[in-house]
Amino acid sequence: MASQTSGGGTDRAPGSASTGGAPASEGSVRVDSWIWSVRLVKTRSMGAAACKGGHVRVNGERVKPAYGVKVGDEVRLRQAGGRERIVVVKRVLRKRVGAPVAAEAYVDNSPPPPPREAVAPAGIRDRGAGRPTKRDRRELERLRGLEG
Repeated sequence: MASQTSGGGTDRAPGSASTGGAPASEGSVRVDSWIWSVRLVKTRSMGAAACKGGHVRVNGERVKPAYGVKVGDEVRLRQAGGRERIVVVKRVLRKRVGAPVAAEAYVDNSPPPPPREAVAPAGIRDRGAGRPTKRDRRELERLRGLEG
């Protein structure tokens, strides 16, 4: 009966769990979890999907979501819009933290995003103009450079 009233039955000391509240500064952590915790992706599942899709590279090689990143590793993440984020791990985080703390966990070596003017505007139609015709669609594709 004494084991039932001991309060949980774990033999670990409080706070000794590796995924505990304080950010870890040593060892390694899953790459999908790390890119989520430093706010490079919105959700951990999006980080795992990016890894599975081949959009995440660590030290130049494609990795699976469970790959362990360590301090000093270079992580490349291809994001929507063709932008690539290149970061070097300064600190290993297991839990998602606030933006100021997350920014201190890596060194951002990414090229700057292209200016807004350089991005080709998507075909903007007048409100109420209806569905584009085949001719309109072909003109939009020609403007976007998708002509085949």
